[in-house]
Amino acid sequence: MKSFKTLALAFAVASPIALVAGTAVAQVSGIAIADPDAAIANSKAWTTARGQIQTTYKTQIDQAEARRNAIAAELNPLVQAYQTAASQPNANQATLRTQAQTIQTREQAGQAELQRLTAPASRAQAYAIEQIRAKLPDAVSAAVRAKNVQLLLSPQAALFAQPTADITAAVTAELDRTVPSVSTAVPANWQPGQQGQAAAAPAATAPATPSKKQSGR
Repeated sequence: MKSFKTLALAFAVASPIALVAGTAVAQVSGIAIADPDAAIANSKAWTTARGQIQTTYKTQIDQAEARRNAIAAELNPLVQAYQTAASQPNANQATLRTQAQTIQTREQAGQAELQRLTAPASRAQAYAIEQIRAKLPDAVSAAVRAKNVQLLLSPQAALFAQPTADITAAVTAELDRTVPSVSTAVPANWQPGQQGQAAAAPAATAPATPSKKQSGR
């Protein structure tokens, strides 16, 4: 089944994209493109973290792979039987619905099982990526300043761009400089998005500080 052809633990943020290592970047009128996900995927911190996660959680990853294959082996005959029955003239629709429901139920159970097996590694992956992503705005700003970019677009927003207009590699270089490594040891109470919330908290409370001082004068 297509649902099982890939595990989340292939650990591709989106599989590392082949980037053209730019010589001199010549943006037209200061316009450039950058792919933030590819910048993270190609960073040294993520490459190292991915290897650490694959080593630390190898047992769970291997178990998930074995179960994925077993689930696929169980589902394939059911799917083939359904397809054969559905192709027959005057196929019994009630029978087809029952077969389809059986396939869906077993597939959902298999997905839930795989998610349980891969949860520790997926959590470590999310934690590592969040640490890198927290530095992404600064990395983008530094790359934009260095390349004298006035307008930065995502690749999806550009109909066409010369390879030299892609500054993703420059963003990756800034990430490598500012966040050379990250931890894959997930704190027990960590939840996705906490780092962003923690960064926003001081800004949210800052305006109250001056007013308190003024009231004491």
